[in-house]
Amino acid sequence: MEVEWLWASEFRSPYNRSMPTAADVQRKIDKLRDDIRYHENRYYVLDDPEISDAEFDRLMQELKRLEHDNPELITPDSPTQRVGGKPREGFVKVPHSSPMLSLDNAYNEQELRDWERRVHELTGQKNVDYICELKLDGLSMALHYRGGNYERAITRGDGVVGEDVTPNVRTIRSVPLSADTRKAKLPGDFEVRGEVIMPRKSFERMNEEQEKLGRPKYANPRNAGAGSVRVLDPSITASRSLEFYSYFLLVNGRPYFDHHADSLKALTAAGFKVNRNWKQLRNIEGVLDYLSHWEAKRETLPYEIDGVVIKVNSIGLQNELGFTGKAPRWAIAYKWAARSGVTQIENIGVQVGRTGKLTPVAWLKPVFIGGTTVTRATLHNEDEIERLGVKIGDWVMVERGGDVIPKVVKVIEDNDHPRGHKQFHMPERCPECNSHVVREEGEADWRCINANCPAKLRESILHFASRGVMNIEGMGDALVNQLVDKGLLRNVADIYELDEVKLLTLERMGKKSAQNVLSEIDASKKLPLERVIYGLGIRFVGERTAQFLAEHFGSMDALIEAATLKDESASLEALQQVEEVGPRIAFSIREFFKEPKNRDLVNRLREAGLQFKGRKKGRGTQLAGKTFVLTGTLPNLSRDQAKKMIEDAGGRVSGSVSKKTDYVVAGADPGSKLDKANELGVKVIDEAGLNELLG
Repeated sequence: MEVEWLWASEFRSPYNRSMPTAADVQRKIDKLRDDIRYHENRYYVLDDPEISDAEFDRLMQELKRLEHDNPELITPDSPTQRVGGKPREGFVKVPHSSPMLSLDNAYNEQELRDWERRVHELTGQKNVDYICELKLDGLSMALHYRGGNYERAITRGDGVVGEDVTPNVRTIRSVPLSADTRKAKLPGDFEVRGEVIMPRKSFERMNEEQEKLGRPKYANPRNAGAGSVRVLDPSITASRSLEFYSYFLLVNGRPYFDHHADSLKALTAAGFKVNRNWKQLRNIEGVLDYLSHWEAKRETLPYEIDGVVIKVNSIGLQNELGFTGKAPRWAIAYKWAARSGVTQIENIGVQVGRTGKLTPVAWLKPVFIGGTTVTRATLHNEDEIERLGVKIGDWVMVERGGDVIPKVVKVIEDNDHPRGHKQFHMPERCPECNSHVVREEGEADWRCINANCPAKLRESILHFASRGVMNIEGMGDALVNQLVDKGLLRNVADIYELDEVKLLTLERMGKKSAQNVLSEIDASKKLPLERVIYGLGIRFVGERTAQFLAEHFGSMDALIEAATLKDESASLEALQQVEEVGPRIAFSIREFFKEPKNRDLVNRLREAGLQFKGRKKGRGTQLAGKTFVLTGTLPNLSRDQAKKMIEDAGGRVSGSVSKKTDYVVAGADPGSKLDKANELGVKVIDEAGLNELLG
């Protein structure tokens, strides 16, 4: 290998003018990389720099020079490789190793105590350790490392599939390109989950730049941060001074250590930024003190938080607690009381939703609440307006419920805030299509009864295309409004008849953008049956119910057959055999599929190639009537997997041991449930014993 003469002091002195060897160059580069990584960690992760910016820049420039002169020595994990490459043309979707689920929320002390009570009941443990962490308001991200080196970054997406943003996240200086796996006692291949945030100072600086350029300001740090990650040019991400805080460590999609606290310590040891304010607490009283402390100090932090996440520390207990359809039972997000502000109602309009529901919306004088400028707030329904006594022109208190959804909570009545005088009345006709609106007996909402109402159509399409349903990226408000206004979409099935020619007739739609939309539409055809059912917009059928329907019937045809039986009482009975489907939901499903136009719509979706078959998950009978309790960590099965196997075989899983328990399935670290089983003489088996029962 030919090596140029290097002028670094260790390679040249008045007494040594010999040419440095290839080994000398490699040693110098390795030393510079180690030094730079150390100082990056001190500055971007520990917030405790040891050298000046000028000294750091000197080290980086020296490394860049050496790598430029010796390009064959450049490695992907080098600190010089954070930013590079041309802007990409789009994002690739990637499945997660295990679902990135959202958390259930608690908004007051009683809800938090109810959660703790359920933890005690399901685990049989009287004393449970908790980990409290500040809930950062950012963009959830999964980072994958191979051989200890940064390999891939995936956004949360819909929790099952996210977008590959690897080049962008590489530019974030608090993301290690090479992790210290030896110090952290980690295998080379692992996954780190956390939050990408934009600190307050970075947000303020960016908005100052926007203002100088005459561009609109960003609403809040979270949206600005998320937008900065999801740009096609990594150099833009690099300019935004984002930070990554880690809070989960996984190997093969599962926790690696026995306690969550150990994962946080290992992440710190490996060189990741972990929020230093986490704390291990022995009881809920300590948790409440932690909540009170940080609620008072939240505005002093250099970043936005909207609450605290409380997790059960023991991974064994986490496995016992398992998950609901959407969230883990072993964690909860405590949200502080909504932030509020006072402003004036300038007018009240009406918004029509996809089910035809008319929602009154207050148009407000802009008010800044919790990092966001609020100009609209929901008034829910006619009864709520009457309860509040709201009039146009009133000064009102507006809250962002759970720090997200603005709503009017009360009218301000004092000398500084005169009352309005214009009364609001719900319209007798739909503001979108001029059709009659009705309010059914016993309901609070007025609804448009026109099946072809354009507002219902727009909202139905937006729901169908949304991330948690058919996940058609790019089909947002602006595009859908154009497609509906031009008559290109009259129902959701028309989405699958769009082509490049039709899309190119729209404003600001180029060839590449059209191809991206069509690619997303085509990809949606591969999504499972439950997504299609959810996308139909059947009233009361949410994500969880759609999943239960898909698992119970196994196909769209079987579902339609059950819903359209000539004997309507038999139809309702068949639908109510599905888990969590009661009379109201069954009636709604039946009425939807009775309508010929709806069945025609479903047939068009079938012809478009959507997934109409799933995997029917019927219940067996070999464990019929048997009650099981799961405790400890099984070697090959998670608690949810074991529970599902038992239930699919006709058995029942209980959270506590009693005389009526037939079997306790015990794994490692079983806890008090095993003691209770031995005390009552209940038969105890291991995973192998369970497999034997299941045949």
